[in-house]
Amino acid sequence: MNAKYPIIEVLWVDAEEVGQLGWNDPDEVIADASADCPIVHSVGYLIFESEAHISLIRAYHSDGLSSVEKIPKGFIREIRVLREGL
Repeated sequence: MNAKYPIIEVLWVDAEEVGQLGWNDPDEVIADASADCPIVHSVGYLIFESEAHISLIRAYHSDGLSSVEKIPKGFIREIRVLREGL
């Protein structure tokens, strides 16, 4: 791995499940149901992109990579290039 991968910031909408296991108060469930899904800001090295999703890593060294964050394209609202790939 080398620095050929761009560093990007991705703004995306996260899917969310709210409530507790078992029965929930109807007023709380309805309030949660109408609330917007959270907007997430992810920053990392773009290591893969397809029509379906992108994949980012946060860190690497000569012997390994961090875990991969895969974000479905339908969730993405904006991509900002922070540093072009070399």
